[in-house]
Amino acid sequence: MSGHGVKRAQDRSQIARWSTAPRIVSLVFIVTMVAASCAPRNTAQRAAAHPSARIEPIYVATQRELNRTGPVFGEQRPRDVNYFRADISVPSTHESGLIEWPKGPPDAATDFVVIDTQVFGNSSAFVRQVHAETPGRETLVFVHGYNNTLSESMYRLAQIQTDFETGMPSVLFSWPSAGDPRGYIYDRDSILFSRDDLEETLKVLTTGSGEKVFLIAHSLGSHLVMEVLRQAAQRGDRRLLNRISGVVLMSPDIDPDLFRRQAEAIGKLPQPFFIFISRQDRALSLAGFLTGQKPRLGVIDAPEQMKGLDVTVVDFTELADGEGFNHFVPVTSPAAITVLNGMIDQAGRRGTGFGKFMVLKAQP
Repeated sequence: MSGHGVKRAQDRSQIARWSTAPRIVSLVFIVTMVAASCAPRNTAQRAAAHPSARIEPIYVATQRELNRTGPVFGEQRPRDVNYFRADISVPSTHESGLIEWPKGPPDAATDFVVIDTQVFGNSSAFVRQVHAETPGRETLVFVHGYNNTLSESMYRLAQIQTDFETGMPSVLFSWPSAGDPRGYIYDRDSILFSRDDLEETLKVLTTGSGEKVFLIAHSLGSHLVMEVLRQAAQRGDRRLLNRISGVVLMSPDIDPDLFRRQAEAIGKLPQPFFIFISRQDRALSLAGFLTGQKPRLGVIDAPEQMKGLDVTVVDFTELADGEGFNHFVPVTSPAAITVLNGMIDQAGRRGTGFGKFMVLKAQP
């Protein structure tokens, strides 16, 4: 074969590899989606209290119907926000990073369970109760991500509260995710649908003098948070932006270019502002495939991509343990929780901040 013939054969081989790769990724994605959508979802269950268990009051502002704690794929999104409190019992046998779902009849001695609930008629009654929980004036607000049910997000926030002992009252903003792996586009639309309601929730939580909120968002929830901050900035609502005492975006499912435009529109970002990434996040790899095979913000591999923005990027890749597609490493990996708690404690004792880019490693 001539040199030109060899070159053409090599080119055809390279093209074949390029064209085959997306099909392989697509096949893996489809198989994963089908398998996940067929699996039963856990649902929060009530049980009697147990004296050894820890109780985490979780306040919830949600656009979901209160009698629908599981998947709602394909259903119409409710227009009203409902407010309630769920007292989540965490067993004394709880292991860091886990949610101990019942494997049989729910038992507060061994499982996460709901022991009490209270529904509030309006946002004012809701906020009064939130602020009555602690003499402090700071509230943690958690915004869940894609493919989450109300039950899952309530229990996840209770687990975060337990493992990190934040000491703040916790509010879950539960937007109408389909709670189904097939609902990615539905969930992206739900993010836009929910912007005004999250903004209003943040406003009512910061109405009083000195009241502030610390925002934690996961996955697509990060996109919702950025849209709300951008929306507030465009309305000239610096008061609300100044009441945000910090932001953590965990595994953010946002295009990096879009994030930069959002951040530039916001202007002065709330501080501290953290982006938690894991380059082994398989869920974000699938999201990247769906959105044009471009890496999402939660898997960036170079700090230069955030150059000029007042953010701190923390890389959890080496602490990933494979749990949940490595999509929630900071709060599901025991090693990550240990390291992160140590960082928080050290920063608090020394009164020092964090660098702009950190790669975390397991403690010896």
